Amino acid sequence: MNSMNWEELLSNRRFGEKRQVEQHSRSAFEQDYDRIIFSHPFRRLQDKTQVHPLPEDDFVHTRLTHSLEVSSVARSLGKKVGQVVLDRHPGLLRKYSIHDFGAIVAAAALAHDIGNPPFGHSGEDAISEFFKVGAGQQYQEMVDKFQWADLSQFEGNAQGFRILNKERYQGLRLTYATLAAFSKYPRQSLIEKPDPARRSQKKYGFFQGEKEAFQTIASSTGLISRGEYSWSRHPLTFLVEAADDICYHLIDLEDGCRLGLVSYDDAVALYASILGDKFKPAKLEKINSLNERISTLRAIAIGELVEQCTELFLDKEQELLKGEFDTALAEAIPASRVLAEVIDLSINKIYQSRQVVDIEIAGFEVLPGLLDTFVTAAVENKVRGNKFKRNQAALRLLPQEILNDIEEQTSNVYHVLMCCVDFVSGLTDRHAISLFRKIKGISLPNS
Repeated sequence: MNSMNWEELLSNRRFGEKRQVEQHSRSAFEQDYDRIIFSHPFRRLQDKTQVHPLPEDDFVHTRLTHSLEVSSVARSLGKKVGQVVLDRHPGLLRKYSIHDFGAIVAAAALAHDIGNPPFGHSGEDAISEFFKVGAGQQYQEMVDKFQWADLSQFEGNAQGFRILNKERYQGLRLTYATLAAFSKYPRQSLIEKPDPARRSQKKYGFFQGEKEAFQTIASSTGLISRGEYSWSRHPLTFLVEAADDICYHLIDLEDGCRLGLVSYDDAVALYASILGDKFKPAKLEKINSLNERISTLRAIAIGELVEQCTELFLDKEQELLKGEFDTALAEAIPASRVLAEVIDLSINKIYQSRQVVDIEIAGFEVLPGLLDTFVTAAVENKVRGNKFKRNQAALRLLPQEILNDIEEQTSNVYHVLMCCVDFVSGLTDRHAISLFRKIKGISLPNS
């Protein structure tokens, strides 16, 4: 049985480098973190919906605050795991420290939502449906089946990998270890027999345009092949996923309580169930503010889940290295039953609340409307050579870097379509709405 090894998995090589580089006072993995946090795609997350749309409440989370929190939890997980892994494999101490484990997981977690479109997860569905059942259906005959799977099943994780590897974001150029740890679903969109029992095959993680790049990363980090353009996960990916699951469920519950969608008593009961004997109601009562009580419980519950996920990861280390363990850590720890209850409550009282549904419906109008305008303009003008005035005007609304990308790909319809998807999926919620209104004549300058 093939097995991955930590020496390869911790590769600090980047594209364009032939060998690993020497670690300095600021490691390559810490540089990854810095490159992400100062990048333009990351900054846009401040105005992208997490769950509650365009929040006015100071305490409600956007994609940006969520990403920072996930990264913080991920760093703790990485360092706790790294400490034991280094004890078990002392040869690694020549090159690596617990800080390297923490930095890799923190950087990958920081970028985990960087490819998400406006309007949350409904934005992914809106883009997919534009091609699958909307005006974009007409382009199916112009691309191959693999490319069509990318377009008609748009995936934010794959878009994130694309952003992290696009040439115009040369400032990113992340290490292979961070890119591999980022990739929750290390396969292409269309494979023969995806195994539903394997968490890593639930979705896909890279588009056709980036499949060769991922193959290079997989080879360099020693990921186990599972067929054509399909691999086992990097073990540290499970920690990135766990950090996201912990924050997503516990902090959404906190937000729901603050907004009055979930009762205080229900929220306390769920946090208390996670903590078990560590729950101290007498201490909680000493805190005057109900919001502060919920925040305190949430913080302690996160700490408990970090401990449980760390313990499970270390128990399963050999299975992880062999690619045999392929389950979300949060679904296999002792608190998994309570987390399932949190998910059920969130679905019923938070994710289906009126304000969340309102923005989802808006997304299904705004994103296909924008795609129709820009895809039509790009294909007609650049591919078919029809210089219609409306399409030329629409193209002038695109940023110069998108126009340059389209110009370079005029003979490849798939790449032209993906350039338009890059633009629309990269918009913030407010920018998407504003641009849609202008194009539709709903909002005009000086009106």
